[in-house]
Amino acid sequence: MRVERLDHLRLTVRDLDATCAFYTRILGMSEQRSDSGNRSLSFGRQKINLCLRGQEAAPQPTQPAPGSADLCFITSEPLARVACHLRENGVAVEDGPVEQTGACGPILSIYVRDPDENLIELSNSL
Repeated sequence: MRVERLDHLRLTVRDLDATCAFYTRILGMSEQRSDSGNRSLSFGRQKINLCLRGQEAAPQPTQPAPGSADLCFITSEPLARVACHLRENGVAVEDGPVEQTGACGPILSIYVRDPDENLIELSNSL
């Protein structure tokens, strides 16, 4: 067997509206709602399924917890422009820019927190 790509991941969150607002307004993702009322965020060919803490659907992680994720998103937007957009929207840059090693090689990253305090890394490929 060989895994080809990541299709989706699930985030357990405290507030669906706050999470959707951050990821759509700040990161430019699209919110999706299924016929059953489930909410997700899509970008490129991936999506983030959202689950409200205490209402996790089965099967579920053993210890679902808001704020436990560390996610890295690649953008072609220059990080200086990204940092300016973040400041204009009241999102503090916690660290960076710093060089890191991404899945496809070197990246330059800045770090912020989402409404659940998940660590969000925003990066440019080098």
